[in-house]
Amino acid sequence: MNAILSLGKWFLIVPTLIFGMFHFMNANEMAAMAPGGSVMVYITGACLILAGISMAIGKMDKLASTLLGILFLAFILPHVQMMADDPSQMGNILKNIVMASAAFMYASAFAKDN
Repeated sequence: MNAILSLGKWFLIVPTLIFGMFHFMNANEMAAMAPGGSVMVYITGACLILAGISMAIGKMDKLASTLLGILFLAFILPHVQMMADDPSQMGNILKNIVMASAAFMYASAFAKDN
């Protein structure tokens, strides 16, 4: 049972790293959603990757996962703004809420630093 439960940590880390890579691969497309344009997309992509690495190696992971949760909550705002034109954005809003919740749960249950 513990082996299965410990996979939850990786179900947060791997998508976080992939989302970070997507920010670098699709910066021009995402720039329209981000205040600050493509520069902000690159910054948030780097934050996602660094948080994923921090959690994977267990260094400063409580801080990283807490900040990651806050970042995912901040990502809700652009999707709320796009909902008027695209009601399917609700899926992205819910995804960001779930990812924020997972990051906060990681910080409280798995994080190794104090």
